Amino acid sequence: MLVFSWSLVSLLLVSSSWAEEEVATIEEVTAKELSVGELLERANRDRTPDFDEPALIGGDIAVRSDADRNADPCTSRGCLWQKYSDGKVYIPYYITNNYSSRERSIITRGLESFSSVSCIRFRPYQNGDHEWLSIESRNGCYSYVGRVGGGQTVSLARQGCLYHSTVQHELLHALGFNHEQTRSDRDNHIRVRWENIIDGMAYNFDKIATLNQGTPYDYNSVMQYERYAFSKNNRPTMEPIPNSNVSFGQATQMSQNDIDRLNRLYKC
Repeated sequence: MLVFSWSLVSLLLVSSSWAEEEVATIEEVTAKELSVGELLERANRDRTPDFDEPALIGGDIAVRSDADRNADPCTSRGCLWQKYSDGKVYIPYYITNNYSSRERSIITRGLESFSSVSCIRFRPYQNGDHEWLSIESRNGCYSYVGRVGGGQTVSLARQGCLYHSTVQHELLHALGFNHEQTRSDRDNHIRVRWENIIDGMAYNFDKIATLNQGTPYDYNSVMQYERYAFSKNNRPTMEPIPNSNVSFGQATQMSQNDIDRLNRLYKC
């Protein structure tokens, strides 16, 4: 009887592992088919925030008040993380314990991807840290823009947000970057089709006095949403100009321009 019980437990554990791997495989295949903007919009589409979660603008940018909706914290106040005497920017992070080992590895890979291309170094939280990223599985994918003080939430929900592209996207928000389509020079590169935007969502396309770091507008930025973002009628909400056929919003990881402007912002 004892042998039978242990066999049953083993079978259940193996079945659970197979199921998890099957879900993981399905998600990975889906991720290959969807851009980061599509993944984020899908993950946040039917989001019902808890009482202690922030309002979002632009689909995944957390704001604390209505006054923050049209302000770029990197131009209205200091939002950069501290640089140390060795030239590195060390940013503490804490990953909550409700992620599986596979999910944690996706997050860790995203964190570590910055160290090979910049002076940004994400390191585990230590007692005494006053500012850190608290990476949690909340409702949807979101982050504040730049350093806001204390333990600031970066939400990477277990369902829908755990892809390399979405992790990099949310971390770039936390480092101080907005979406590409809200750049101050957006109208020279993107025509917004306001008539196709979901009613009440037009504010997500408001331009911001962004710090562009002297880099060109980048259709391939991991911060660029795709052509049909926030569409109410399956028609484009954004079109590139002057050539409306140019592909954009299809990034699956940081572009070279993303990396360049990150290094310029933090003087790496």
